[in-house]
Amino acid sequence: MKDQFGRTIDYMRVSVTDRCNLRCIYCMPAQGVPAVSHQDILTYDEITRLCRIGAELGIRKLKLTGGEPLVRRGLPELVRMLKEIPGIEQVTLTTNGTLLKQQIRDLVISGLDAVNISIDTLDPEKYRKVTRLGDVREAVEGLKAACEIPGLKVKVNCVPLEGAEEEDYIRIARLAKDGRSDVRFIELMPMGPGKAFTGKSGTKVLSLLKETFGEPKSCEENPGNGPAVYVTFPGFRGKIGFISAITHPFCCRCNRIRLTSEGFLKPCLQYGEGTDLRLLLRSGANDALIQKAMKNAVYGKPACHQFTKSSQEEQENLETKEMSRIGG
Repeated sequence: MKDQFGRTIDYMRVSVTDRCNLRCIYCMPAQGVPAVSHQDILTYDEITRLCRIGAELGIRKLKLTGGEPLVRRGLPELVRMLKEIPGIEQVTLTTNGTLLKQQIRDLVISGLDAVNISIDTLDPEKYRKVTRLGDVREAVEGLKAACEIPGLKVKVNCVPLEGAEEEDYIRIARLAKDGRSDVRFIELMPMGPGKAFTGKSGTKVLSLLKETFGEPKSCEENPGNGPAVYVTFPGFRGKIGFISAITHPFCCRCNRIRLTSEGFLKPCLQYGEGTDLRLLLRSGANDALIQKAMKNAVYGKPACHQFTKSSQEEQENLETKEMSRIGG
C-alpha cells in the first residue's frame, strides 16, 4: 500500500487491550482510565481477519501492543493465528516485561519473532515512581528470560526525561554492552499526561553516552522495522538506537499504521482521525469493503505530525486519548 505521498505502508501496530498493570506517569493518570468494555474490544478472530486483509494489501510486519498486551489472556494463540496469515513475515511484541517471564516461551513456540521491553530505569525506587505500581525486578526477570531464548530478537525501550539522573541512562545503555539485547532511547511524545513532562532529546543522551563509553560508530545495518538510528560503542555486544520523533522527525519515511483495541485504524499516532473498522466488521461488511476502507485510510495518512506546532488550526483534530487507548 502507498499513501498520497508515495510512502509504502507495510507495518501495522495492533493494540490488543487498553488495560495495563502499570500507571506510568507520562502515559496514564494515577487512577488509571475508564476501562473499555470487553464487548467493545476486538476479538482475536476479528484482529486476525483485519490483519489478513491488511496482508493482502501489503502489510508484512505486525507489532502487538496495548496498554500492556500480556494482561490479555491467550496472547500466544493470537500470535499463532497471525503467523499463519500468508504474507505476514514478522509478529513482534512491545511489553513492560513484568509478566513476560511466565509467557515468553509459549509466545516463542507460537512464532513470536522479537520483543521490545520498556524499562526507563533500573533503580527499584525510581522505577516504582515512574510506573507507580511496578517492581523493576519483574521487568528485569522478563528481560533475562527473553534473552535466554536462542534466536529471539530483544530490545529495551527507554523514554528519558529531563531532570532524571544521568546515571540511570548509562545503566540502561550497559544492557547493550553486557547482554544480548539492543537498547533504544525514545523521545517522549507530548500526548495525554506526557504533556506535563519534558523529554530528554536523543542528542543529549548520545552526548552523555559518549562521555562514558567513548566515540560511537554508526551502524549501517538497521536491526529493526522502525525509524531508529543505531550506533555501537567500543566493547558493546549490542547496539544503541535513538528514535527522535520530536527533534529529528522521520515522517517522510514513516511506514506504519495503527489498529486500536477498539478497531479504529489510525494512519498517524498524533491525529484523532481514522476509520472505524469494528463497525464494518460487526455490520457484516465483506472483505472487499473493509479492504477499500483500509486503503482509503492509508491514502489519507497525514504528511507529518505537528508536535512542534501550536496554532489553533494546526492543533485541530489531534488525538486526545491516552497512549494506552491508542496503542502508541
